[in-house]
Amino acid sequence: MSIEVRHVTKTFGTFTALQDVSMKVDDGELVGLLGPSGSGKTTLLRIIAGLEVPDDDGRSAVLFHGEDVARRQAGQRQVGFVFQHYALFKHMTVYENIAFGLRVRPRHQRPPRSEIHRRVTELLRLIQLEAFGQRYPAQLSGGQRQRVALARALAIEPRVLLLDEPFGALDAKVRQGLRNWLRRLHDKLHMTTVLVTHDQEEALAVSDRVVVMNQARIEQEGTPAYVFHNPASEFVMDFLGDVNVFPGRIEHGRAVLSGMTIDVPGLTRHPGGSTKVYVRPHELEVRREPVTEPNLPARVVRINQAGSFAKITLTIEGGSEIQVDLPFERYQEINLQPGETVYVSPRKVRVFGAEYMI
Repeated sequence: MSIEVRHVTKTFGTFTALQDVSMKVDDGELVGLLGPSGSGKTTLLRIIAGLEVPDDDGRSAVLFHGEDVARRQAGQRQVGFVFQHYALFKHMTVYENIAFGLRVRPRHQRPPRSEIHRRVTELLRLIQLEAFGQRYPAQLSGGQRQRVALARALAIEPRVLLLDEPFGALDAKVRQGLRNWLRRLHDKLHMTTVLVTHDQEEALAVSDRVVVMNQARIEQEGTPAYVFHNPASEFVMDFLGDVNVFPGRIEHGRAVLSGMTIDVPGLTRHPGGSTKVYVRPHELEVRREPVTEPNLPARVVRINQAGSFAKITLTIEGGSEIQVDLPFERYQEINLQPGETVYVSPRKVRVFGAEYMI
């Protein structure tokens, strides 16, 4: 089941939640809607689900497999929806929660009791909670409750699965385990899925494709690797991971910052004047001695060795702090110490203009 949203605008009074948004989710694809709070991602998900209706401007459409369902109610769209806070029935067992959507169907659409039992048993096995069917939600961990919520959404055999911050209420370790489990589950079921999250790492790890939203519009979409390594705007660059921002200027087609002059291919198209130069922490090299390539002196302030990368905090001319991520083996090789002076060289820089990125 493919999903296509065309020219959707949604306002609440004077507030514009979505402004002329168009996107497509291919059959069997898992797409992550990513953006800060208030960017419009949850409103877009609710419009796909039928829980909100787009403004009637004569242009908007929500298509499931080419059929416009924009004016259909949620119950007619056959979507599974999983919320952040589980929304399980506390007085029902795990088994009863999963079976609920099947049992409340009109009599002529309700499966036989044996079919309901077969489907619930199969889903309990799928979410790896076979022995928990007679427990109540209060007797489960947060991660287990979220798996039950997902099984309940899958029980009705939806055409589309919609997930609204499904792991947002869980701690980091449980969240990482669940997102890996969700990816494996999707690879098994191949159900068309849209995941809303503000967690960049989660979206990049789980999704086949990400759609980055900002201020009611889509800022960029593409595969996680492409969007991360080829950000289309300053917002995407800053939102997806840590980044160092250097104030600089453009002179004769070259970027000048903190005493360094850097040749950047294609920079001659930039209008010149003041600019910002973006460098990710892992794209900076640290040496004890200056080299012929562009570099700037910096003083080591703090070192965090916990992790596969050593995170080095440096101060440069003017007192600004920058972050460098060094592979742990490289950090051990140069053996940096707080207070000493080092020389930093960027391996890759990005300069954004009004209509393009370098």
